[in-house]
Amino acid sequence: MSFDDAFALMPPALRNRMTPAELKRIGRFLMAGGFAALVNWGARFPLNEVMPFGASVICAYGIGMVVGFFLYRFFVFEAHEGDARDQLWKFILVNLVGAAEVWLLAIFFAHWLAPAIGWTLWVEPIAHAAAIGIGAATSYVGHRLLTFRDV
Repeated sequence: MSFDDAFALMPPALRNRMTPAELKRIGRFLMAGGFAALVNWGARFPLNEVMPFGASVICAYGIGMVVGFFLYRFFVFEAHEGDARDQLWKFILVNLVGAAEVWLLAIFFAHWLAPAIGWTLWVEPIAHAAAIGIGAATSYVGHRLLTFRDV
């Protein structure tokens, strides 16, 4: 399936919002979000040495969130002239939902799905990475519609 085919399958309301500028913004979000996700994922390993898996997922999410705020504000949404306090509380709200989503998915994958299918190799790192990846899509929508809506 080509990009044009996939684009044609989108609902008209969504297709109309997919301007070249929005597609560039999504690309920048994927790059910045990928870096923040890498920071998040990598931070979990040393944290997991001193706390349980679930707690280390939440703490690592917070570290990635700090990196993400600055990258999204300056690089993705170019909202550096907006009210930082207003953006920050909305960013935190979106990320509280995101943190819950990532935590639930990571726990589900690592402690329910993996044992159910007999998966034993690198369960926690892969479960955490998959949860971060899924959470990225909802994070973009939340930040686009709430945190940096006026950009």
